Amino acid sequence: MEGELEMTVGPVSQAPLESQKTPEPQPSQPHIEGEHDQHVRADREMSLPEAEVKQRSTWRLIAIVLALFLSLFVAALDATIVATAAPTISSDLQSAAGYTWIGGAYLLATAASGPIWAKFSDIWGRKTIILSALAMFFASSAVCATAKTMEALIIGRSFQGAAGGGLILLVHVCISDLFSMRQRSLFMGLTEGIWALAGGIGPILGGLFASLVSWRWCFYINLPISGLASGLILLFLDIKHEDTSFLEGVKAVDWWGIFTFLGFTLMVLLGLDFGGVIFAWDSAKVIALLVVGGMMIFGFVYSESRVAKYPLIPMELFKQKTNVAAFFVTFLHGFVFIGAEYYMPLYTQSVLEASPLTSGLMLLPFIVMGAFAGIAGGIFIHRTGRFRELIWVGTILLCLGFGLFISFSANTGKATIIGCLVIGGIGSGLLFEPPLIAVQSQVLQKDVATATSTLNFIRNIALTFSIIIGGTIFQNSMDAQAAHLVAAGLPKDLLVLMSGKNAAANVMLGSTLENPAWRLAIKESFSWAIRNMWILYTSFGFLGVVASVFVSESHLTTDHTETVTGLVKEKVPAIVSV
Repeated sequence: MEGELEMTVGPVSQAPLESQKTPEPQPSQPHIEGEHDQHVRADREMSLPEAEVKQRSTWRLIAIVLALFLSLFVAALDATIVATAAPTISSDLQSAAGYTWIGGAYLLATAASGPIWAKFSDIWGRKTIILSALAMFFASSAVCATAKTMEALIIGRSFQGAAGGGLILLVHVCISDLFSMRQRSLFMGLTEGIWALAGGIGPILGGLFASLVSWRWCFYINLPISGLASGLILLFLDIKHEDTSFLEGVKAVDWWGIFTFLGFTLMVLLGLDFGGVIFAWDSAKVIALLVVGGMMIFGFVYSESRVAKYPLIPMELFKQKTNVAAFFVTFLHGFVFIGAEYYMPLYTQSVLEASPLTSGLMLLPFIVMGAFAGIAGGIFIHRTGRFRELIWVGTILLCLGFGLFISFSANTGKATIIGCLVIGGIGSGLLFEPPLIAVQSQVLQKDVATATSTLNFIRNIALTFSIIIGGTIFQNSMDAQAAHLVAAGLPKDLLVLMSGKNAAANVMLGSTLENPAWRLAIKESFSWAIRNMWILYTSFGFLGVVASVFVSESHLTTDHTETVTGLVKEKVPAIVSV
């Protein structure tokens, strides 16, 4: 936000958790000033030198980082834990049509809520808002765990996703508040390890709970973790905040932007989900959803650029080439990588006839290699101050890995599948944090929260689009296989179960049949339908390779400016020398 009051904090020690200290004044040296230098100079000149510098002990920082990582873990866990449990949940709640929305509702709400949480934290402070997000996550997890109908579960998942979106965003914002550009890259690399841990054990836990206990434990497990994170945040998080009245804060919220954005996302995604499955593509309902939803985006852009005083997504962020390229890479990466985590279990269960637990274990190469790549990337940026090469390598490997998925069939060996997952996982792991560092390096410290929320929003909306569009392609492809199944001699009752809207909830049907011809036909139909999704994801991966070329390198400073949140700071004039 404009004119934010900030506290200048000196160079961060090489020890990641040492307290931050104010540097001795250094004489300025003449040099040719570039765009980033102007940003750094503006940061320093807009700071108030008399502001109290926050001193944090090593143990306080450890407690804060632990709380943030726990918060990120539960939010990330719920994005993947239902992947292997979804067929069981759909069967237990007797709703095949709800299969896609078990994950889609969570990710849609995550995407829609991120910028809202960011603006709330700018107004009412990081601590208050992250505690609110944790409380909502706790309550909605309890709702999901006790749901008796698919409708109740989807409502609970929606609120859970809204809270999860806040947690994912605020963890990155708080890390950016606490550490310098060079140092935060190390901690953001570690967040990739948290994502990988959650993504790796999520499908395994989901399959384990669904097979041995109850799928409801996919949600009960969140309660103690979110409770512990809340306690640590309450006791130790101390990011500076100037008090803002509730009424003044409400007036500052971009309500029209929220309304138009939600209208756009909900209408377009519902139109894509209904099209060709529940209603024909040329039906009035589908056309109305897509057209009206598409028009809402124009209202959103107008609100952000002309109306909102504190916009959710400032249009100025899109005026720099590097930002646009990094946002584009982020969208394409999010769209592609979630395809493996969400739909690879569908392939292994339906085509390879793996159990939910085994299908979760087969995802480990993708997740674990992504974790190592992400952590290694964070260390590389921390030591060299460079990030562009990581984006280049990541997009190439991601595209290559998913391109190899296209060759998967009913006869593909597990060793081949694991090798392809390793390649795709390394590429995916290299693309989580470098685009964020690229964007943050282009903005002032006071704008980091907004820039971070924008990038997270773009990634989250990509995840949602990916699951819905991928599911739509799968369902339509299964319907297109009806003739093949009829030719194999499947009776009408089995044909209904293998239709587009029912197939995802009956992935284990083939393994229960004694007729080898029917069994093979079902496996081939699943394989062909899933192959069409891999083609889509590979195409998007190639676009990511092209976009990565336009990301520029920037100097990553070891100096740090800690932002003070709250609307009161707007009253402090910003002084920038020209």
